[in-house]
Amino acid sequence: MSSVQLNNIVKRFGSFTAVEKTSMTIEDGAFVTLLGPSGCGKTTTLRMIAGLLDPTEGEIVINGKRVNDVPIHKRNLGLVFQNYALFPHKTVAENVAFGLRYRNVPKAEITRRVQDALELVQLPQVGNRYPKALSGGQQQRIALARAIVIEPDVLLLDEPLSALDANLREDMRVELKNIQARIGVTTVFVTHDQSEALAMSDRIVVMSDGRVEQVGAPEAVYNTPASEFVARFLGASNILDGRCLSRSADEAVLDVPVFGKVTVPGSRAPHLAGEGPAKLVIRAEKLLLRDTPPEGGAFSAPATVETVDYQGQSVRYFVRAGEMQFQAINMIDERPFPVGAQVHMTLRPQDCAALPG
Repeated sequence: MSSVQLNNIVKRFGSFTAVEKTSMTIEDGAFVTLLGPSGCGKTTTLRMIAGLLDPTEGEIVINGKRVNDVPIHKRNLGLVFQNYALFPHKTVAENVAFGLRYRNVPKAEITRRVQDALELVQLPQVGNRYPKALSGGQQQRIALARAIVIEPDVLLLDEPLSALDANLREDMRVELKNIQARIGVTTVFVTHDQSEALAMSDRIVVMSDGRVEQVGAPEAVYNTPASEFVARFLGASNILDGRCLSRSADEAVLDVPVFGKVTVPGSRAPHLAGEGPAKLVIRAEKLLLRDTPPEGGAFSAPATVETVDYQGQSVRYFVRAGEMQFQAINMIDERPFPVGAQVHMTLRPQDCAALPG
């Protein structure tokens, strides 16, 4: 059962098209992330679902009902924005209760549901405080409590973690996903942060220039990108231009610079139809640097370390092989390779993906 359907949605602002012919189905109870760079149309799409913007063309359906002409306050949606939008002159309990009072819920039930919501976000004792007395992370939880206390059909989250510091953001993304799983509400989450999307989502919708580039589970989108844009935006990748020499259901054989002929499993080349121009995608963390060539089962090429970006448990290297520069992210036990070190780049065919050229 689907909670949200977008059918050929278009949004234009004058001569500028922010969203172009976008269709998607969001299943009941799913956590779906709209991911992409600034200006790609993800927030515009969310705001059309919310009723904050009207689509220029197309149809929005929520729980089987067309809502294009239904105002925001009648769509029963929970909204959490980047700035939380809490009322500074109201207590936490009054903030959380706002949507319930608007719906004329009896006072006794409001008290019970507000307390239940505060317990769900693990802040049961702060009802009498004001937002200014809370930390950023606590304010974020209160904004979430206010959104879910009305028992919405769909929860819409517009970059709610971006104002938090890095450590708190990582903690809150785990907590947010746990809360969503406990209450089972269909959730649409907007972010430009790839790690948030990969960690939290059931499905990711990658957007670029107002269009959907790819939709799929995090593992599928990451491991088998549908386009060069997806491969570059989601993680760090080395992309080699080459040719597909042969293509069968089981494998694709590509001829690429530096590594020569590489045989990629068919499951890692679902978007490659047959012979012709092709691209080999090598994720940076799958490109292993070694002192010596591998003994078998992998492809290798000599390279020279040009840049070392030490990150604690891992190192990001930029290495050169002939005229080409590669990026490798490797875990380390002791010391990283120094600048100027002669290494062997090693990759396994099953760790690569192939795209049309």
